[in-house]
Amino acid sequence: MGEWKCQNCGYKIQAETPPEECPSCKQKCEFADVSCYIPDCGATGSDERL
Repeated sequence: MGEWKCQNCGYKIQAETPPEECPSCKQKCEFADVSCYIPDCGATGSDERL
């Protein structure tokens, strides 16, 4: 499962694939995969640099 971030409003969601429409801003947005698989991210599992 990945963590996806809406490029429009910054909303994050955990899912296998990003949704068609952002649940927060209700727009058809691009979602970036911000999942992190390296120890530098700490325990969050999300890369805040993205």
